[in-house]
Amino acid sequence: MYIGHIPLANRLFVAPMAGVTDRPFRQLCKQLGAGYAVSEMVTSRKDLWNSLKTSRRADHAGEPGPIAVQIAGTDAPMMAAAAVYNVERGAQIIDINMGCPAKKVCNKWAGSALMQNEALAVQIAAAVVQACAPHNVPVTLKMRTGWCQQHKNAVALARQFEGVGIQMLTVHGRTREQGYKGCAEYDTIAAVKAAVRVPVVANGDITTPEKARDVLAATGADALMIGRAAQGRPWIFREVAHFLATGEHLAPPLVAEVRRLLLDHLHDHYSLYGEQTGVRSARKHIAWYLRALPGGEALRQKINTTEDCATQWQAVADYLDALGQQMDRLPAAAGVGTNTEEQEGMTA
Repeated sequence: MYIGHIPLANRLFVAPMAGVTDRPFRQLCKQLGAGYAVSEMVTSRKDLWNSLKTSRRADHAGEPGPIAVQIAGTDAPMMAAAAVYNVERGAQIIDINMGCPAKKVCNKWAGSALMQNEALAVQIAAAVVQACAPHNVPVTLKMRTGWCQQHKNAVALARQFEGVGIQMLTVHGRTREQGYKGCAEYDTIAAVKAAVRVPVVANGDITTPEKARDVLAATGADALMIGRAAQGRPWIFREVAHFLATGEHLAPPLVAEVRRLLLDHLHDHYSLYGEQTGVRSARKHIAWYLRALPGGEALRQKINTTEDCATQWQAVADYLDALGQQMDRLPAAAGVGTNTEEQEGMTA
């Protein structure tokens, strides 16, 4: 599997998710079997590039390559400038966000709102490709099936994007109108795959190894992108990889391994965000890991009132030590992602 000239470890990708796919989370998913991970979306507004939020999103220190940065905006020259800015700071692949359904993004005509204006969408794609070409940096793009059920234009746009030099397309199997409601459909993704020669990635509702197998079969896609199902369950990538290769399921992870993974994740998270922000933003990650585990809800309520990282970390460590005395492994399918559109963790 290649994106342009860049080889990938496998065809299982981590979706860019606002407030989730920061450097610690991307590194964790890669460690557990993901072949590729895209950053949270970075704004194309130059006046925000030096903000703390953007600088954290663009932090790739120590991250194994390839480094992929997703950019969002509505102005072609600004998007081109943002692409170059991120390339100069280490991005090896630039991804264009035309898939985010968030109202605060679409109200500014960015994200999936761009699918309503095909001319502008293609203009942006062409400008970013041209800006990245001198740096030998491939450009990819993520979109939805269309704006609404009556206007599914992913196939038409895919052909145009390929024509201006986009080197990989990811399609989430829902319209903007759907958000994350209902079920993803894969016929449109299959039609996009049939219409273009560049690699196509299927995204949406891939929550189990069996679903991964079925989506590949239904779409003919070159790769799969997993988002919400990896929240609190980053080992889903190795589970899917093993199942696709052997047809057999891996055993759920040992509690001792989950303890090590989560506590290491928290250390990395605190290091990136600092004490005040880190202790608060870590709460959602801890809650996702604890979903469906005995006593998990009580611990979640406890950590939601904890205001320092050391106390929060120790509470999680003590809980997992006690859990390890009750069971060797997690229950099967514990921690399957169920976030809704209104929560953090919205995929772009």
